[in-house]
Amino acid sequence: MPRANADIAIAILAKAPVAGFAKTRLIPVLGAHAAAVLQERLTERTVATAVAAGVGPVVLWAAPDATHAAFSELAARFPVTLARQPDGDLGARMLAAMAAAGGPALVIGSDCPALTAAHLQSAADALRDDADIVTIPAEDGGYVLIGARAPVAALFTTMPWSTPGVMGETRRRVAALGLRARELGVLWDVDEPAELARLEREHPEFAL
Repeated sequence: MPRANADIAIAILAKAPVAGFAKTRLIPVLGAHAAAVLQERLTERTVATAVAAGVGPVVLWAAPDATHAAFSELAARFPVTLARQPDGDLGARMLAAMAAAGGPALVIGSDCPALTAAHLQSAADALRDDADIVTIPAEDGGYVLIGARAPVAALFTTMPWSTPGVMGETRRRVAALGLRARELGVLWDVDEPAELARLEREHPEFAL
């Protein structure tokens, strides 16, 4: 069990804000340029939130690499380390980020403007307490955060990513492995055009 004040690393997975590469499901509504701008703003918000949580070191895992100016600017403004996301599906990249932490870690994306520093602190506390795994489910059936005391490959391989069954399958595997799990309150993320109206209503600072 981690010490009560032990560092819990935070790994953020984010795409570079490149038109045509970022937020592709929103391009039909926003256009490629605006979708990339939204990606940049969401990533900045996520980095600021992770740093404000103060639970441990923050690593920004960039795709396709960490050379984009937006990433360099974030590393200059915030105490974060940049890393390149490895090849592989989402599960392989999440597992690699978790393993690189070398200890308890939280893995998040950049798509959840509702995620706060308090959520990250609560997730870190769960790992410091008695949880092997901590998650924050998403309204769409996935999750916006997963944390673990140590990497568990079974939670990241052959998973039906980008489907409503991700969280349910994660619960099933956690139970089958006999792991102690903690779930925090459900949040929402911004993946589909239908979620843009909610983003503008609840987080007007992201208005494009």
